[in-house]
This record gives sequence, structure tokens and C-alpha cells, in this order.
Amino acid sequence: MARRSTSGSTGRPTGPRNRTPHPVRVRRRTFGDFVMAFLAFVALLALVVGVPGALAVFVGWPLPHGLPSQDWLTQEITVQTFLHVLTVVVWLAWAQFTACVLVEIKAALSGVGLPGRVPGAGPSQLLARQLVTALLLVGATAASLTPGLSQLGQHAGLEGNQRGTVAAAQQTPGLLPPQQAEAQRAAAAVAEQADHAAAQARSDTGKQEATKFYRIQPPEGRHHDSLWEIAQRHLGDGRRYKEIYELNKDRLQADGSRLTEASLIRPGWIMEMPGDAHGGELVEMPDAHVSPAAQKQIQRYDKSGHHAHEHEQNGRHAQGGGHVSMPAQRGPATGTGADGAAAAGRQRATAARDASSSSSFGLSEALVGAPLLAAGLLVALGHRRRQALWQSALAAVGGRRGMEPPTPTGDARSAQDALLVGADPEGVRLLDRSLRGLAAALAAESRPLPVVYAAWLSRGELHLQLAQPAGKPPAPWRPGQDQTFWVLSRTDAERYGDTDTAAPYPGLVSLGTMDDSRLLLNLEAVPGIVSLSGRASDRAAVFASVAAELATNGWSDRMTITLVGFGEDLTALAPNRLRHLDGIEALTETMEAETRQRRGALGAAGHDSVLTGRTGPAQHTRWAPHLVLLAAQPSAEDALKLAELAADASRLGIGYLVGTEADDLPGAAWEMQITHEGKLLAPLLGLELDAQLLPAAQQRAVVELFAQADPEHDPDGPASTPPFLVDVTEQGRPAVYARLVGPYEIIGLDTPDDDRSTLLREALALLLMHREGVHPRVLAAALWPRGVTEDVRDALVERLRAWLGTDPDGSPRLGADETGRLTLATSVVSDLDVLRSLYHEATQGKGADNRAVRGRMLTDALVLVRGPLLADRPEGRYDWLGHEIIDAQLPLLIADIGLALSAFHLEKDRAEKAIEALDAALRTAPADERLWNEVLRATHATGDPDRLRARAADLLSRSGARGLPPRTEALLDELLPTWREGATAAG
Repeated sequence: MARRSTSGSTGRPTGPRNRTPHPVRVRRRTFGDFVMAFLAFVALLALVVGVPGALAVFVGWPLPHGLPSQDWLTQEITVQTFLHVLTVVVWLAWAQFTACVLVEIKAALSGVGLPGRVPGAGPSQLLARQLVTALLLVGATAASLTPGLSQLGQHAGLEGNQRGTVAAAQQTPGLLPPQQAEAQRAAAAVAEQADHAAAQARSDTGKQEATKFYRIQPPEGRHHDSLWEIAQRHLGDGRRYKEIYELNKDRLQADGSRLTEASLIRPGWIMEMPGDAHGGELVEMPDAHVSPAAQKQIQRYDKSGHHAHEHEQNGRHAQGGGHVSMPAQRGPATGTGADGAAAAGRQRATAARDASSSSSFGLSEALVGAPLLAAGLLVALGHRRRQALWQSALAAVGGRRGMEPPTPTGDARSAQDALLVGADPEGVRLLDRSLRGLAAALAAESRPLPVVYAAWLSRGELHLQLAQPAGKPPAPWRPGQDQTFWVLSRTDAERYGDTDTAAPYPGLVSLGTMDDSRLLLNLEAVPGIVSLSGRASDRAAVFASVAAELATNGWSDRMTITLVGFGEDLTALAPNRLRHLDGIEALTETMEAETRQRRGALGAAGHDSVLTGRTGPAQHTRWAPHLVLLAAQPSAEDALKLAELAADASRLGIGYLVGTEADDLPGAAWEMQITHEGKLLAPLLGLELDAQLLPAAQQRAVVELFAQADPEHDPDGPASTPPFLVDVTEQGRPAVYARLVGPYEIIGLDTPDDDRSTLLREALALLLMHREGVHPRVLAAALWPRGVTEDVRDALVERLRAWLGTDPDGSPRLGADETGRLTLATSVVSDLDVLRSLYHEATQGKGADNRAVRGRMLTDALVLVRGPLLADRPEGRYDWLGHEIIDAQLPLLIADIGLALSAFHLEKDRAEKAIEALDAALRTAPADERLWNEVLRATHATGDPDRLRARAADLLSRSGARGLPPRTEALLDELLPTWREGATAAG
């Protein structure tokens, strides 16, 4: 069973606890600092006091003393009026600037967090910050808990995502954005000075030292503090985060919670630091520069001491934090979840029996255990097959008109069965509707989309983990275990319907399961690179799974997935989404251009991130994500380039998953490792997942399924699969005959017991549509979408075998082939089989050379059509039809029969009979363009232009807003040149 690992359980040694750290030397104030402070004071005095005084003395009251009359609108605008308007503007600007000054002073004196933002005051607040910084540079408060105040005012725009030296260093461990080169040099100088000061302090053994502390900073935009980044800034090595963790593990914080996992920290917490920590953000106690409230909190925390390590690890989860963590379980669930957890349980229930069977009977557990991936692949495969059928019908590619698509064989057939068993389309639908419904609800409340790092699908609930608290979620969502979790139950999720809202989180992708919960990581939102280490073959299996799910998932509108170093064949899954680049050089060139373009587009649109472009008035922009999957090991130089690109990528909707042979990839915000045993480990995140994989063999099989669906694939090979043909003469009367086209009827069998009839009839229908055989696990998954045990499945198969009985020779009518798949005897027939056989015999058999036989068989075939497939099927059953393409095959087959019979009658100039045959086919295939064109030709053959005009008007009304197809319009132009005048008059 999967378990959660913590950073403290890795077994690596941690640094010693140092209660007497060395102090950090503070730079002495120079004469220039005092001059700058004086000038800043004069500027603030002039702007805050001088401006309103001058306005009051020289201009006076600028607004009218009474209510304006209607004549005021027609008066001439004088110079005095213009001056008064300008005075009002200056007063407003002064009020805004004064508010900025007060906010900056309050933030500097409080020593807690970053200054708040005054709405619309970007340049004003930046100027206020610089002046306040210069003024306080010589004061005691400049050395308090306000980190890097001067740098924040010099190189960062308030409205942008760029920060000062310290904040920029927090964006990606060990990396600064290229546009902040000056800040980078300043940070390097500060670090060098701090190192020098620390070395001097260590050499002075006689100096008394004080304990150092760090306060966890509140989130700023999409950035949040982490122990790794704190260690990177103040210890010089992010890997020393464990020393900080060990110093503070299980110690009681002011809010009553404790640090139990290295990835889960909350703003405002106090962290005791190792003795060699350095940097301006640290606080030494005692310190007169710290506010009394902060001193009291730090002293209380210091008194907690090291005894907190004696507390037992009881599985508590820290409250808040920005990294991925496991949602708290609420006990046994009463229903199945939207995540395919039931499908996974179904597979575990039947895995033991299949494992004990012959090797040919088993299915790929990698595909069976990936319910969301399997559902996406099946939908994409079905779409590809429908598209191929229509193309074949219009162009007769390979002579496939009216024929069956190729039946997969070998590994491709096993892969298709595994997809059918593992797919959870209901889970995909609920996930998609839930996310879009959340976006619509937030937009209705004029609230922005929160940044979501991950989604957990567990025990009938959907948990969204936010990067930072975002307030109360809109109903029916509810708060989760803390302020960074929003939860939706399956029952509430079913209330959502389809909506036109843009998909809010298209970058979510399944990584694996943990304690029966499935984790979907939002690659688009990760603040930097996600690195994946491990053996090359294991990494490739993870990359293939991620690429395949992103390319076919059902909870995103559109996206671009760039593959580098693997997956050239995977582009066949979704050519519109997937693209393959030859190397890292091409990747960096492409991404540099796109990064510039997205930054410019966001700035021009006035958005701070792609999330604001997916909700509210701007949702039409549909900011699509671009996810880069780089399986090849980048060089050191290439890794640095990627890290620079990824520093701001999450804001731009770009995600990076990079494979590496080591675990120290520059710019990696989250590090993961795939083991040979199929475990996905992320120590910093506290995760140990059973990884979702797509191994090389299954990848090839899936790609083969999609390649076979292409009508132009392998032109030298077999273009079609001959249909299952039956004897359509009187001597070929079947023992069991099922009518599926129209109401479901079974002839030749007694009606089973009421409690068994529904399942037996459904199982027989599934077998009749798959004469090639059905895997028992596929049958069970179709009949029991929420799972079933193997004994129940086997019992149903035995009842079905007994119900169907045996042929006169004693052979059972329900058997099995050499692979263990269930097959029906030729004595069990459906009207679908007869329909295909009549058409085949009329066009390629005896009817090909005998006109009378052809006409009789085509007429008999149309008579069999009594309505849509399984017209009276009960609600809630036959959901497996969503994975079939029979709904596309049947109308095409009936249209082919109607066209063939129409041609048969027109050969003898029987236009009325031809029209009658075409109208019969149109009742089942009303959108078939070929039938429209032929009925126009047949009507024209009657010689009645009014009738042809009426038929054209009827087809135009059926076409809706799209209008007639181009071929139909061209045909009408030829047969009835004046048809457009009639259409215009009718409109």
C-alpha cells in the first residue's frame, strides 16, 4: 500500500543543532546615507504637506459650491474651469500618494510581511517606497523584519511579477531572471559580504552569540516561501533545508499548529535557523529593532525548545503551505468518486484471477490502472475512427464503403481491451464539469481563479489544493482540511451541467495514486521546473503517460504539448496538440520566442497571469497552456537556459517537466524520482505514489490502434475487415435472432427471470456487436461500471451460457477462443448481421451480376431498419455504447443501402421509387450529404422544378445556421440555378 514519506525519513544526516549562532555584521551608515535620508524627508514633506498647502493657498476650493444647473452643460469651458479640473486631479493624485506613503511606513514599522498594494498606484507606490526606504535607511527599523526594502523599491514594478533582489531569488532555487542582472550583482555582493562577516564572526570565539530566527513570509502573487528556498538564501545550499526542518519539527507555532512535513509551512511561522545562517531577513534575539509583539512571539517559540521532537508522529497534516500534500480523509465513503477509484477497485478485485490464468488472457495493468488516461484515449480513438469512416464513405478510400474498420489484433487488441476495462468516462465528465462550474461560479462573483497546484480524487470527493488561501469557495464547494483545500463531493458534482466556460486548469495530469487517492499535478502552475530522475526507461514510461493523457484528456479545451527526446510516434494520438522537436537547441529557441510573445500579450491584455484570461469578461481569450516534456538530459548550459525560461513560466501558462540523471537540476522547483519498482517519489513534497506509467510495449500498442484507424494507413495492407456474414436464404434461419435496430427483441429464447433479464440481455447485445470476441474483463466493466467481484462476473457468464443453450450437435452457443475471449456461435444472429450480409451479398455477392437479386436484397435490407439502435434501452444502462462507433457505422451502412437502391431504380428511370428509398435512408441518416445530393438528382429526374425547389428548401432548413454543404450548393446551382432567389425570399 502506498504511504506518505516525509523529508525526515530519508535517512540522510542533518546538521547539528546550534543554539549559539554567530551574529551577522551590519554595514555602518555613511554620510551619503544621511544626505539621502534628509533629501527623502524634504521630498516627502513637500509632496505630503507642501502640495495640499499650495493648492489651498493658490487655487482654493475647486468644486462648485452648489448643485450645477442644466445651463452648466452649455457654458463655455474657460481657463479657470480647466484649472479647477486639473486641481481635482492633483488632489486625487496627492491622496493616492499619501495613502502609499502611509502603507509603506506601516509595513516598515510593523516588521511583518510585505507592504500592501494600493489599487492603481503602481508608480506612486514605487516612488513612496523609495523615499521611505531612504528615510528609514539610517533608522533602527531598517534592520528589522522588513527584508530587502531598498532593493524592492529599485528594481521591481509593483504591478508586475518582478521582485527585488531577495524576492527574485525566491522565484527559482539558485536562479535570478535575466532582466534583473543589476539585482543579481547586488545580491552576489550582499552574499559575499555576509559570508565574509560570518567567517570573521566564527574566528572570534570570545564573542557572545544570539539565536537566529526567520519568519515565513506571506505569499506574493504566485510565489510562496519554502524551506528549500530559505536554505538556499541563508545557508547557501537548498539541500540544507533538512537542518531547518530538524530544528523546528513538531514545535508549537503561534497558531497552534506544528511543522510535521518539510513541504508544509505557513506564513507567519517562526523558524529557528542554524548557526551559520546569514542574510538581512534573519532576526537575532534579543533585538531592539523588532517590534514588541514580534519579540514576544519569537521568545515564546524559543522557549518551546527542542523538546518538541519528543512528540510522536501520528500522521497529522500541517495546516496550509503551498506545496502538494495529501488531503485529510473523512472516513469511509458511501459512494464512488469521480476519479475512477471504483474502476481501480474493480481491477484489483479481478486481478488475482487473471494473473492465475494463461499469459494470453491477461491485460496490461498499466492501462487498466489509469482510468482517466484510458477514457481520454478511448474518446480520441473513437473520434479518429468516426472521422475515418466518414472520409471512407465520401472518398471510398481503399474500398471501405459500408465495411467494418480493421479489427485490432495481437498487442493492439489487448491494449484496446485494457482501455475498455480501465476507462472511467464518468469520472472525466464530472471532473470537467466540476472545474468549469467552479470557474463559472467565481466569474459570477467577480472573483479571480485561484492558483491550483494539484487535484486529489479520493473516496467520492474532489480536492483542489491551492497555492495560497483564496477565501471561502463558492457553493457547492466547501473548505477542506485547511484554507488551501477546496472540496467537492460526487453528489454535489453531479449537479453541474455543461457550460461554455473555458477550462480553468487544462494542465492537470495524473501522476499516480496514494492511499487510493489519485493525484493530478497542475504542470502549468508549478513555479519553475519539475524534474524527474531515475532510469531512462522508467522516466520514458512516465513521460509517455503524461504526454498521452495531456493530448487526449477531457478537461481542457486546447493546448500545445512539445515533446523532446521521446515520443515521436505519440504525435499520432493528437496531431493538433502534440509536436515533436529534434533537440534542446530547437526547444530553447522556440520557447524563448513564445515566452516573449506571451509576456507581451499578457501585458497588452492587462492580465497578471493566464488565469485572469480564463474567467470573467476576458475568457474568450482562452489562454491555452504550453507544456514542455523534455526526456533528454540537458547539458549544464541548456539547464540554465531552461531555468531562466521557467522562472516566470507559471504566470504565462507554460509548464516544464524535465528528465535528469541527477537530482540537482538548476531551477527545479519540485524534484521527483521514478524507481524501477514503479514508485514516484517526491521527498520535498512528502509524496510516494504508485506511478501511472505507459511502458514502451503498451505505448507501441496504443499508437498502433490510432494508426490502424487512419484510412490511408498501410495502403498495401488489408484496407478493411470483412463483416461477419450469415446465410440470408431460407435455409439459414438462425436458432437465436436478436433485433437491435429499433426496439430490442429476442426471438428463440425464453424470457429469463426478472432480476436477471436486464443484465443478460445487455450482455448478449454486447457480444452480438463484437463477433470477434469480448474479453471477460471487458464484459464485466461494461455491465458494472462501478466494479464487480470475479465470482459475480463468472456467475453471470454461466447464466448467460445456460440461457443461450446448445446447438443440436451439443456445442454451447457461448464459447471462448484461444485467448479466453467470449464468442457466440454462428447460430446466434442479430439484424445487424443480416443487414451487413444483405448489403454485401447485393453489391459483392450474387447481386453483383444479377439485377433482380440485387434489388430484392437491398429492399429487404431497408425493411429491417425500424429505428435507432436499441431504441427502448433502459436509462442508466448500455453506457458502454459511448465507446463504440456503431452509432456512426449504422447510419453510414443504411445510407449506403439507400444509395445503392436509389441507383438500382434510376437505372430504369423509376425516380419515384428512388426517392422513396432515399427518404427511408434519410430517416436514419438525416445528416448524410450523399443522400441529400442523390435525392436532389432523383427529384430533378421527375422533371418538376417546383418539387425540386421545395426539396431544396427542405434541405436548407435541415442544414441550420451552417447552411448547405459546398457540394450540395454546387449541385443545386447546376440543377436549379434560381434556387438562391427562393432561399433569399424564404429567409
